[in-house]
Amino acid sequence: MLLDTSAKGTFIIAPTPFEPNGALDLASTARMTERYLGMGVRGMTILGIMGEAPKLEQAEAVAFVRQVLDVVAGAVPVVVGVSAPGFAAMRALTAEVTALGAAGVMIAPPPFLKGEDAVVSYFQQASEAVSPAPWVLQDFPQANGVYMGTGTITRVLADERCVMVKAEDWPGLDKISTLKAGMKSGTTRAVPILGGNSGLFLPEELNRGADGVMTGYAFPELLVDLTDNGPTEAAWDRFEAHLPLIRTDNQQGLGLAVRKHVLARRGIIAHPTARAPAPKLSDAARAEVDYLLSRIARRDPIAADLA
Repeated sequence: MLLDTSAKGTFIIAPTPFEPNGALDLASTARMTERYLGMGVRGMTILGIMGEAPKLEQAEAVAFVRQVLDVVAGAVPVVVGVSAPGFAAMRALTAEVTALGAAGVMIAPPPFLKGEDAVVSYFQQASEAVSPAPWVLQDFPQANGVYMGTGTITRVLADERCVMVKAEDWPGLDKISTLKAGMKSGTTRAVPILGGNSGLFLPEELNRGADGVMTGYAFPELLVDLTDNGPTEAAWDRFEAHLPLIRTDNQQGLGLAVRKHVLARRGIIAHPTARAPAPKLSDAARAEVDYLLSRIARRDPIAADLA
């Protein structure tokens, strides 16, 4: 199953589970994947920024991808992050994961790029490096300092091997509207746009024409409800119950620790371990997250067992 421009809905970004000693936890990987599929996600994205990919050896990355793909068994497309400083590593990882059955790869620009022509040239070369795999353009300037305007993205999308945009600019709602208007008029090649940022602006993104979300909030059921049914008044009410935790999850640096703590509390992964170097929740921060979970439980049954 290769990724194409028909993709939509919730593509959950999965963390990489570790044992307390920092070893890969493949048993948790299998359980996590099964749980996500049961929640109705339309796809999975692994080895992204929150997947701690730079901390994995190549063999570990491949083992993790293999475990996820074995459990998914073609049920949904799996996208693998392959961003790397050089094209050789990108090419090698892409070849391995696509041979295992990955549906496509995701590429973010490296932080040294300056100017529109440099960005477009980089993605042209990156597209050749991962060819023939379809790929996702990650627009996340907060993480890499590379701003891509709608004109730049339109030029990148001229490459038909790019089949999706992950839109994480902030503020980015007007950017989504402009891109979607260009796609409707035919001046921009039409591909799905999926939001990110822990789902922080998901209802608004959907109202602006986004086709779904690609993020890793620890309650994927909420994301699936919104992307499958739209931001109805009832969905807005449910979303607002989660918003304080979504905000906490979206913190730069600490967000991974928050997310893994919640996933561990839900029994989706066995341990909240992030591989060093990594931030850890203080006792006070952990208590704050647990309090937010108790508040969600008052309004949304999916958190009832965490009250």
